[in-house]
Amino acid sequence: MDLNLKGKNAIIVGGARGIGRACAELLAAEGANVALCARNQENIDEAVASLVAKGVKATGAVVDVTDDAAYRAWVAAAAAELGGIDIFIGMASAGGGVVGEEGWRNNFETDILGTTRGIEEALPFLEKSGAGSIILMSSTAAVETFLMPQPYNALKAALITYGAQLSQSVAAAGIRVNTVSPGPTFVDGGSWDMIKNHATEIYDSTLQSSPTGRLGTPEEVANAVVFLASPAAAFITGVNLVVDGGFTKRVQF
Repeated sequence: MDLNLKGKNAIIVGGARGIGRACAELLAAEGANVALCARNQENIDEAVASLVAKGVKATGAVVDVTDDAAYRAWVAAAAAELGGIDIFIGMASAGGGVVGEEGWRNNFETDILGTTRGIEEALPFLEKSGAGSIILMSSTAAVETFLMPQPYNALKAALITYGAQLSQSVAAAGIRVNTVSPGPTFVDGGSWDMIKNHATEIYDSTLQSSPTGRLGTPEEVANAVVFLASPAAAFITGVNLVVDGGFTKRVQF
């Protein structure tokens, strides 16, 4: 299926590994140019080389999204290098498992401000696109109780609300906003890889809770993200798409 992404310009915050990297690869395969940022230069270099090999323009940089000035400067520089922004995908996260005030602060600064600051900087470019698309990354931990009360779960829920309300305010400018909430997703070297090796009871119980009997893959989540980002989803905005193989048990509205 041609998603009409050839020549589109996409920014991915947190795009060098895992779901973000899978999104970058799929966008490039569809002919979109990609600018990505992450925290590890080696991962960035590897990702950019792979994207360029697909025949698109790609660029990457080490960026700390909690550094407001540096983050905003990177978004503007990436837009200039690509020639605009049609798609903004916010993947930055401090991750789960950390509780207490430190966890709240880290998740707020990374997951919330690391998303909203980038969007604020990207909006003027998205308006010029005429078909701008913003994708926020939440989690099924935001919509159903999972493991324990923690900042990650609560602040990922806040992103769903923010995305839905933002979609209403920017629709007249031709910009769509959607959120994707993955269920447990296995990434080599990622959190579920560590849980599998060091907290086998949690890993096994999670598998048993899934009707598919397995975790998701980054590519499966990326399929949903890239579809929503594309012109093929031109009449979809303000939704939270759960991609979890039936892991959550609530009725999805």
